[in-house]
Amino acid sequence: MNAVITLDLTRSLWLWAAALALALLMVIPLAGWISAVAALVVVIAVIVAWIRAGYRFARQGQQLVLADPATLPAATYRQPVVLVCGDGLADLFGKVPAEQLALRTTSLGCYVRVPALDQLSTISNGLQALRPHWRGQLSVMLVTNPGEHTDAAELAGRVRAFCHQIAVVRERGIGLPLMLVSYVQAAKDKARSEHAWFSWEDAQPHPLVREAGACTRLTDWQRQTADSATCAARLCRSVQVSSAATWLKATLLPHFEAREANYPRVCAINLVPVLPQALAGNLWQQWLCERAGLSTAGQPVGEGSAGLPFPDPLLNLLPLNTSRSPILRASVTAWWLFVVTGVVALASSAWQNNLLLRQVTDDLRRYASIPMAERRDQPPFALREDALTVLRQDAMRLDNYYRQGEPLALGLGLYRGERLRLPLLATIASHRQPPEPPTLAKTPDPVRLDSLSLFSTGSAELKAGSTKVLINALVNIKAQPGWLIVIAGHTDVTGSPEHNLELSRARAASVRDWMQRMGGYR
Repeated sequence: MNAVITLDLTRSLWLWAAALALALLMVIPLAGWISAVAALVVVIAVIVAWIRAGYRFARQGQQLVLADPATLPAATYRQPVVLVCGDGLADLFGKVPAEQLALRTTSLGCYVRVPALDQLSTISNGLQALRPHWRGQLSVMLVTNPGEHTDAAELAGRVRAFCHQIAVVRERGIGLPLMLVSYVQAAKDKARSEHAWFSWEDAQPHPLVREAGACTRLTDWQRQTADSATCAARLCRSVQVSSAATWLKATLLPHFEAREANYPRVCAINLVPVLPQALAGNLWQQWLCERAGLSTAGQPVGEGSAGLPFPDPLLNLLPLNTSRSPILRASVTAWWLFVVTGVVALASSAWQNNLLLRQVTDDLRRYASIPMAERRDQPPFALREDALTVLRQDAMRLDNYYRQGEPLALGLGLYRGERLRLPLLATIASHRQPPEPPTLAKTPDPVRLDSLSLFSTGSAELKAGSTKVLINALVNIKAQPGWLIVIAGHTDVTGSPEHNLELSRARAASVRDWMQRMGGYR
């Protein structure tokens, strides 16, 4: 059920991320086609992530086939969960097929078998899929028994491969504390009556002895018996443990020291009566022969069916990090996605507001830098009118924002255009144009009449055939109401100025009288 919840939370986070991305596209002013393409990419990415998440969780759940499904502790289990790698797995977990997940649960912890080193990452991910709350309880135990190896180079390669695998797991954010354990066959069956663990914690030089819930120093443990035979046996075991510790330090620990993050938190040795998987001529026998000249011919090799003990007394040395619930982790992730989206949106809004202020301010400065023209035909007049047109466009834009609200690209509490709206309107209202030049009234063209076609010589009376000429003249005048028609003319038919003036006035009066009579003029 926890895997389903985790899958649902993962998909919910993808949907939340898509919603935030779409909201961000609404805030950031992009071209229409760019926004459409980006939205389509977001939708496709969510669909792909949705499908891949379901496939990944289903695959992780299928990779773990339990030998007995009922043996997996409940999700509320809060003891250490130790992934056991290396040697002696059959003696610890029994004969369980490699494709099945074998585990042993004790009162102090749960041990999970890792059949091969390259399966450490797979089993770790599968356990997290089935039990997400166990993330902070996971640790790893590497079992290295010198009695089960004959090639030191091959053993060194296994240790380096293990270090690589544990680094891969830790890259996913799992601490995975390391415990190094070695089972050594005791000399002459000295370990049948005692089950002590000898441990070195945090690279301390002297071992501690953990047995039956007690923890003592090695020297104190040797003296905690009144039986001389037991005291001698413990002294013999102390020498053997010291020799085994020297072998571990010389053979295995250098590979861990090269990677400080992988250095074991606990190194432990347990002396067992019989090592079931021991080989003839193994590394432990080679070490004793080369360093101490001791013969191990009397030790049984590969005999016995007794299992190996689990290091329960050492489990309290492994750190337990109470893992946050999947819902809490998903909530934190969702909150950080929201924070990142908010920061991007605020940054975009601040940038767009700066662009708006810069644009309007530059338009105002451009208008103010153009001198006022005294006449409309001067070049500054056209430049000032163009600048005023731009200011009016800016004012219309800011006024729309004032009446209808600013767009999301300028909003989010960062809108700064309102402080420019009133100064902009005041600048537009103070604009003055130079006066237009006065227009001169058009003087109508005079209509000339031939006096000989109207009057007889020396006469002021109109001829009988003069009506047509006067009608044409009246049409050409095209008088408007309120106009003043001036009739002027002169004649010099007699040669006397006084007589000619009197005759001219009489002829003009005749034409006037005719127009008043025929055209209705006054």
